[in-house]
Amino acid sequence: MNVLVTGGAGFIGSNLVNRLVKDGHNVTVIDDESSDAHESFYYNDKAEYWDYDIADYKRIEPLFKDVNYVFHLAAEARIQPTIEDPMKAVQTNVLGTCSILQAARTHGVKRVVYSSTSSAYGLANPIPNKEDMPKDCLNPYSVSKTSGEELCQMYSKLFGLETVIFRYFNVYGENQPTKGQYAPVIGLFQRQHSNGEAMTVVGDGMQRRDFTHVSDVVEANVLAAMYADEKAVGEIFNVGSGTNHNIHDIVRLVGGEDAEFVYVPERPGESRETLSDCSKAQAILNWEPKVKLEEWLNEYANTQTQ
Repeated sequence: MNVLVTGGAGFIGSNLVNRLVKDGHNVTVIDDESSDAHESFYYNDKAEYWDYDIADYKRIEPLFKDVNYVFHLAAEARIQPTIEDPMKAVQTNVLGTCSILQAARTHGVKRVVYSSTSSAYGLANPIPNKEDMPKDCLNPYSVSKTSGEELCQMYSKLFGLETVIFRYFNVYGENQPTKGQYAPVIGLFQRQHSNGEAMTVVGDGMQRRDFTHVSDVVEANVLAAMYADEKAVGEIFNVGSGTNHNIHDIVRLVGGEDAEFVYVPERPGESRETLSDCSKAQAILNWEPKVKLEEWLNEYANTQTQ
């Protein structure tokens, strides 16, 4: 197949590109490398890369010719920076997503798989989070990403473009961001611990998160693209582990019982607890999470002591 991955030089995207290349597909990547979350970007020498802004429709549209499947991961992807610059979030996550969908529609792409976020559930919904719960967007990131969900569903209903939507829960794993104070917590703690620094715990550290390994996210994307039944089209699916941990748990798992940490102020616009109900993805896509956080972090700890 000919496949196109937006954001394919970043964290989740690079893992997906490697899987698609391994599976024998011809892979084109669009990534403007504007994210400041990475020390470096990631490339596969068997894929083709284009340094374009996804919101620049005229530049990206020709790249969709003869493409069978699109995996749309490019985004302004962290909550706090979007609070600082909401317009950039809307430019990339709303206009950029519309550009991707329109280019896919123009060139007869079979299906677009869209990466969204569990931050759509906010504070108002009980756990575990289910896809039919009302949205409770607390920040520009979740507003812009769920706007992308609605664009996907509209393109499916109005134009017949097949779309599948995923809401990810706190993804971690190989190639994860570690740079800056807003890096995802597992990568941030690993960087701080390896540098001999105290880990920075936001608020009281008792907020709980559902942590999902990137390989499970990649598997969900591949299954969604190749799933033949149209009952997945226009649907939203949670992708999580179905378990959660508080931040003090992560401190101990990364650094041991005596790990050093310091408290930093609570951040606005963030949920108190996330926990996924993935029964819909299991029932329709035959997907289920396989990697356990404790086992992965233990393996990481073992590599650091060797």
